[in-house]
Amino acid sequence: MSVYGTAETPFELGAEDLARVEAIREALLDPSPRRIGFLDRWGLADSYETYGEIAQYRELSIAMADGTMLDVSLSVPRNLAPGQTCPAVVLPAPLINIGHRAYLPMFPRLALGGYVVLAYSQRGLAKSTGEIHVAGPQDVADATEILDALMQIEGVDPDRVGFFGSSYGAGTSLLAAAQDPRIKAVAGTSAWGDLFTSLYENGTRHLAAFEALVKLFGEDRCSKEFREVIQKIRSNTIDDEVRRFAQERSPRTYLDKYNETRTPILMTSAWHETIFSVPAVVDFHDELTGPKSLLIQIGDHGNPELPGLAGLFAKPTEMAYRWLDHHLGGSAGDGVPPRFDVRTEYMHNLLSDARHATWADFTLPSLRFHLVDAAAGERDGQLVTQPATGWTRTVKATGQDSGIVVAPKLVQTGLAERVGLPHVYRTAEINRDVAAVFTAAPLEQAMRIQGDLRLRVTVKPQLADTMIVAYLLETDPATGSARIITNAPYTFTADQAGQATTVDLRLQPAHYVLPKGRRLQLVIDTHDPFFTYPNTTTPVSTLDITSPQGTESYLDVPLAPLD
Repeated sequence: MSVYGTAETPFELGAEDLARVEAIREALLDPSPRRIGFLDRWGLADSYETYGEIAQYRELSIAMADGTMLDVSLSVPRNLAPGQTCPAVVLPAPLINIGHRAYLPMFPRLALGGYVVLAYSQRGLAKSTGEIHVAGPQDVADATEILDALMQIEGVDPDRVGFFGSSYGAGTSLLAAAQDPRIKAVAGTSAWGDLFTSLYENGTRHLAAFEALVKLFGEDRCSKEFREVIQKIRSNTIDDEVRRFAQERSPRTYLDKYNETRTPILMTSAWHETIFSVPAVVDFHDELTGPKSLLIQIGDHGNPELPGLAGLFAKPTEMAYRWLDHHLGGSAGDGVPPRFDVRTEYMHNLLSDARHATWADFTLPSLRFHLVDAAAGERDGQLVTQPATGWTRTVKATGQDSGIVVAPKLVQTGLAERVGLPHVYRTAEINRDVAAVFTAAPLEQAMRIQGDLRLRVTVKPQLADTMIVAYLLETDPATGSARIITNAPYTFTADQAGQATTVDLRLQPAHYVLPKGRRLQLVIDTHDPFFTYPNTTTPVSTLDITSPQGTESYLDVPLAPLD
């Protein structure tokens, strides 16, 4: 596939991908030799010739109760015997300009597996009318009406219906399953567990991701409620309305319902996900008591499943086919039953494939690194196993970053990671005026990080709304290069200005292999464009980073020798 989007539109397909999807659509509508032959350009002709023999495709609009028309693509098996029934899968669209048509390359595989397939674009998205509600109660009600229409299709087995979705479609699928017991299984890629923590982490707005999503939604197509929330987030007015808006759109809110119905739920995410909170996905998965599976891979939002959405091999979609087959009785997968566990790739090896029964089994015991002052003659602080108190390191908050950022480009930085090209920083170029740096000794053997990381640090900010961003890096002393492992932000309130405040940060979890001789390096920065608006005027102030007696500053890393 071509690169997914540009720096300006990171969630949109490129021209070549759009041409391929449109050619697939035309071949589905008109399975003539000419249309199917055109797909030879991408090596797809045989698949769609077979599809035309076993299934029939059509496009339609389904009217909702309020008159809103949802754009739908429907695939039904040909030549069903009288009384024969088959499983069905519903695919709500990802947040992309072509809506549910992003799933069209998956139709042949699902049709060969014996499924009725109904893909639709949620209200306000792509060619559907109405306003965008962001997987709110109206979208859930729409999903129920879509199911009502699906049940009227001849041959659909009402007891074998599942949902699959990517990103926005994953959230829609999960939230619909919480309210409609007819949904017997869900597979969601690049899903979210808690929308609030994805928007607002430790008092810090994820503004770059938020604005990219708003741009893709199109504010003029958003509901009045959503537009009001957009303005409140922009003005940093995080009130009860914003919290309520996010809460009713968070699968974790409905945990009791999933556990009561024991709905089988497969979710996937990425280690460097910049849109939705990975810890929230992990927590949600952990608290489910029904059949469940979790996959976390290298990359950023939507990266790992891209080939699968294009009809090629990808772990997320292969797992989804197995999941749906097992719970609905289809045969789109490879015949291998799914595993109900936690599956991971480690950075940066795409061929890695680790399995653990639970998140607790995956997570290694933590090794505590204390933050201490610089050794004599050195400029950077240290990460050591013994605490040392009474030191202070002062940095400036100027509105300029240190040179380290969460992701230089949304989505695309993660894509580069998936092809073995993680972004490289130079430790010598880190601006120590605006960041405190703490470095561990070189590793005496290869090590692995697996699980949750936590940072406790005491900071005295001069002003309110001052931010810190903690990054953990892998550094190579031989070359001076560094790669990001994980991160977390924190913003201080007015009550904390001028006060020494001890904060406990849960960093993004990680699965990372460190070669012998590498060093862990913690950077505590005061700015990152991912969390702020460009050209924002920031008063220059200072932050004192300390380690008081009794509340020593430390970093807990789940670390063990590489087997």
